[in-house]
Amino acid sequence: MKTSWDELAAIGRELTERRRQAEAAAAQRAAEEAARQREHDLFARTVGPVTPLPDTGLAELKRPRPAPIPRQRQRDEQQVLRSSLSDEFDPVTLMETDDRLSYHRVGVGPEVLKNLRQGKWTVQGQIDLHGLRRDAAREALSGFLAEAAKQGWRCVRVVHGKGLGSPGREPVLKGKVASWLAQRREVMAYTQARGPDGGAGALIVLLEGRVPRQRHLRRWLGEND
Repeated sequence: MKTSWDELAAIGRELTERRRQAEAAAAQRAAEEAARQREHDLFARTVGPVTPLPDTGLAELKRPRPAPIPRQRQRDEQQVLRSSLSDEFDPVTLMETDDRLSYHRVGVGPEVLKNLRQGKWTVQGQIDLHGLRRDAAREALSGFLAEAAKQGWRCVRVVHGKGLGSPGREPVLKGKVASWLAQRREVMAYTQARGPDGGAGALIVLLEGRVPRQRHLRRWLGEND
């Protein structure tokens, strides 16, 4: 079978293109090698004579690097949470209180506290601080309130324990929790839980809520009359 002139011309063009690509690749390798040699010479002139390490023949394994964890940012956030709640704060100076370990923020009517005491609000979330030390409890409470705001919860339970295991059987954490809650602007009221809900070892806390959407307004009002 004879080869036509067109086929021969196509073969010639392909061979020419392959030769051009090979020459370009060779020129690229030469340029890279020249650059490496210049860097080597510059290093040798700057550092001076060096003795290369012997080749051990060991393979260099590429181990997966651990994921970057912003530990400093985490420490900063934890410090902010701890410093946002003071142990020196006295809620009596800003809140209306009574002897049943309950309060309602200034401007919140007494009916709100009454409904809270009677369990008319559904508890949507809970945190148990019982057994935690002061700093750990404060940090956990701050994180829980932040999560409650994110979830849009209105009523939550905070379990602080009755303090029966504390020195002198004094409920230290109970008073701290009451003070910490009073410092949070999203806390509208709280009251000691009823017996089935934890009694003297827990508080029922009412939080500010987002304004409900118009299509849910009637149902929301009906649930909380």
